[in-house]
Amino acid sequence: MSSTDALMAAPCVRPDPRRWTALAILLTGAFLPPLDFFIVNVALPSIRSDLHASDAALQLVMSGYAVAYAVLLILGGRLGDLYGRRRIFLIGLASFAAASALCGLAWSANALVAGRLIQGVAAAVLAPQALASIHHLFSPAERPKALGLFGFTLGSASIVGQILAGVLIDGSSLGWRAVFLVNLPVTAAAITAALFFLPESRGDRDSRLDVGGALLLMAALAALVVPLIEGRELRWPLWSFALLALSPLLGVAFWLYEHRLVARGGNPLIHPHAFREPGLLRGLTATLVFYSMASFFLIFPMYEEFGLGFSARAAGLAFLPFGAGFLAGSQFARFAAARLGALAASAGMMATALAMLAMALLVRRHASLGVEPALLVMGLGQGTAMPVMIRTVIDRVDARWSGLASGLVNATLQIGAALSVAIIGGLFFNRLDASGGLESIGAAFSLSLVCIAGALTVGAATIAGLRRRAA
Repeated sequence: MSSTDALMAAPCVRPDPRRWTALAILLTGAFLPPLDFFIVNVALPSIRSDLHASDAALQLVMSGYAVAYAVLLILGGRLGDLYGRRRIFLIGLASFAAASALCGLAWSANALVAGRLIQGVAAAVLAPQALASIHHLFSPAERPKALGLFGFTLGSASIVGQILAGVLIDGSSLGWRAVFLVNLPVTAAAITAALFFLPESRGDRDSRLDVGGALLLMAALAALVVPLIEGRELRWPLWSFALLALSPLLGVAFWLYEHRLVARGGNPLIHPHAFREPGLLRGLTATLVFYSMASFFLIFPMYEEFGLGFSARAAGLAFLPFGAGFLAGSQFARFAAARLGALAASAGMMATALAMLAMALLVRRHASLGVEPALLVMGLGQGTAMPVMIRTVIDRVDARWSGLASGLVNATLQIGAALSVAIIGGLFFNRLDASGGLESIGAAFSLSLVCIAGALTVGAATIAGLRRRAA
């Protein structure tokens, strides 16, 4: 049983009177990592112009963060279990602030990429502490409300990120740097409040960190993502193919290492026995392709700003219909799940895919009308599909694996985001010609939309047949 499961199963003693104040602090920490994945999208055109960044560097600004976040997410949760969640939460906040300062003061594209990698590591340390602390602070009766606020916070981060970026870039003399430097007063306030109002909690302190497993998994993912991003820019040198060939070998090495660690009685990063649960791998596959949507948040601002000549503020505000749809979909999800089960997630993905295809057709015809309704349907589909899909996947496993399943879902979402940015983002940039005009950007954008729609269709078909596991 994982430490998170133990917290869920343990009886809750007298409620901490600071718990709701502590929740606000924890939600601030949970909000920052997804916010900073999405907030940078609208800033990419400005970064490209100011730092003379290559297309590959722009992709690394997004996918480097996502890979570091994904690989270390489960390990970050174990740090909280071993050394105290309040302590690790504070370390994560301080590290996130320092990395944000490095990004905001970056003097070159390489410095910005390095800052984003460090920021991703800090996010992986910070994010898991919120959910584990919620289980510790709240009784079973209060926990659904707290978890509902947690889910809403995560879902709203993508919307707020897009809109806030446009307002900050156009409304501040700092330009794109403001999207990173805005984190500094927020983290300072959260650290101060956490010192006074956030209680300490721990999990299982007897087990050790699986550092070897984390390093092997990071190497396997880096060997896959880095050549996909850098290879096209460098005209596919020999090392890019060598890394791609090495990636599955490192993946096998990771899996064998985890098996050996279990045989020795150790505590692996990902327990192999969990995959004996029927349908878990299928559910994680659907989760992986679900976040192909992440590449949309990269290419849509590029199309608006470079193709249509939108300002950063206008590009950010263009996401409002998507945001409205997402919020409505997240409210509708519980109703849909109660009646349709996993089919609700499948229907949400298909609605998003069809809206993508409609937008691709509008772009090719240079039509401006109809884009807002397409964005609204995309948001509605995503808002409906995401919570249902996550619940369906976690429900596949026995209670003893629920903590691991939660970590796997979060990590898989981030890996899917990184791969989507690398593959579909790479296709987008590859289709651009030297002129970079509306025709070229429109063609690249519409082709990318079709690819995202195809991935979502695969995800919808994959998860459609899953049913909740019998209790």
